[in-house]
Amino acid sequence: MASPAVAAVADLLPPLVALRRDLHAHPELAFAEHRTAALVAGALRELGLEVHEGIAGTGVVGVLRHGDSGRAVAVRADMDALPIDEASGVAHASTTVGVHHGCGHDGHTSMLLGAARQLARTRRFDGTVNFIFQPAEEGRGGARAMVEAGLFERFPAQSVYALHNWPDLPLGSAATRPGPIMAAADRFEIGVEGRGGHAAQPQLTPDALLAASQLVTQLHTIVSRRIDPHASAVLSVTRIEGGRSHNVLPSRVSLTGTVRSVDAAVQDRIEAALRQVAQGVALASGTAITVHYERYYPATVNTAREAELALAAAAAVGLQASIAAQPAFTSEDFAFMLRARPGAYLWLGQGRGDSDDAPLHHPRYAFNDDALGHGVAWFVEVAQRALAPSGVGSS
Repeated sequence: MASPAVAAVADLLPPLVALRRDLHAHPELAFAEHRTAALVAGALRELGLEVHEGIAGTGVVGVLRHGDSGRAVAVRADMDALPIDEASGVAHASTTVGVHHGCGHDGHTSMLLGAARQLARTRRFDGTVNFIFQPAEEGRGGARAMVEAGLFERFPAQSVYALHNWPDLPLGSAATRPGPIMAAADRFEIGVEGRGGHAAQPQLTPDALLAASQLVTQLHTIVSRRIDPHASAVLSVTRIEGGRSHNVLPSRVSLTGTVRSVDAAVQDRIEAALRQVAQGVALASGTAITVHYERYYPATVNTAREAELALAAAAAVGLQASIAAQPAFTSEDFAFMLRARPGAYLWLGQGRGDSDDAPLHHPRYAFNDDALGHGVAWFVEVAQRALAPSGVGSS
């Protein structure tokens, strides 16, 4: 049986399911969400909201005001898809080759539009709700671009909230925590330069491929040997490239990888250790090694008061709300908004959806439409609690 909060938005769900499946069938990559942004802007205008387009390229903000309060809250959904060939088998699968909503952002966008519709018709709040539809979450920093474009100067808010569908949590549940909820994401690229030469005469050239192999082995010892066991971090080498022939030693080999951490001191320690390892291998092998290290997403850190509100709102709409035991080591560019304003990020349980066993970012991933009502109700409750009229509680 649906909770009263979900039952209150039940009439919105059939058109939201249709919208979500339409967005799924027409996915768009980072900063190219033109069709999606136009659909969002049109839906917000139909509700009578003040609509602003073209923020950081394809970002959209809808503004809904009610009452006399000067308070404001922001709620955010991401819009972009992933460069993945879909293999979910659903009837509404992607019609764009090589692009797939494999992270459920189509669901997030639909949830937030549903919340805008519900809040526009009930208006049980006092202040301003800013609905942020963000481009380019998937590795391109759309949240940072919106913040740098003056998002919170143009649309002031005392707090900001977002959610993400979470296949590892059962449908009807939710979790978050004060402090770090998602890890910082760093990217490294390492170039190893030898001179190249005949594979039968390795004594005549520094072996870039051997040096790169030693790097892979040594880099993977950094977390286990340089970082306190009580701390948490991940370092993974994800790509190694070099050479085209069985009998030629390549002159250049490149490595790429990622580092995930939740503590800035640990992040500093890992970067320093990575550079030291590269210098040591270069000296031992006679190669020249260059390191490019980029900290592209900071850790997503919830403020305590807003995390408490997020969990209370989840419980109020009938979700099984719990405090997450630890952060995830995936990353989220909502971190940039949380650096600019207090706020919280929630994991919304959806189970595995239509494709059993398929996690986020998998070709077979499928969003579970049964989670839409829970997300709509949560966004609505968050806005109502953040902007509750003086002396009035939310329900």
